[in-house]
Amino acid sequence: MCVRWALTEYLERAMAHAEYDKLADGTFAGRIPLCEGVVAFGQTLSECERELRAVLEDWVLLALKLNHPLPILEGLDLNHIPVRE
Repeated sequence: MCVRWALTEYLERAMAHAEYDKLADGTFAGRIPLCEGVVAFGQTLSECERELRAVLEDWVLLALKLNHPLPILEGLDLNHIPVRE
């Protein structure tokens, strides 16, 4: 049985929308258009992707802490207040 966590699934769905560009100096820039302000840079595409995921993680956690709305990604909505039973 595979257990999936909502936050992990959200990050994976967001990363699926990542866009990368090779800059004139040979480095890379990445962004996730659905997540305003989530951008990263790296010497290699792999480094840029790792940095972009780290920025995304921080962005999501800060948004949750400050109660800022997050975009709904493919039906996954983290904006609901959890209900304790």
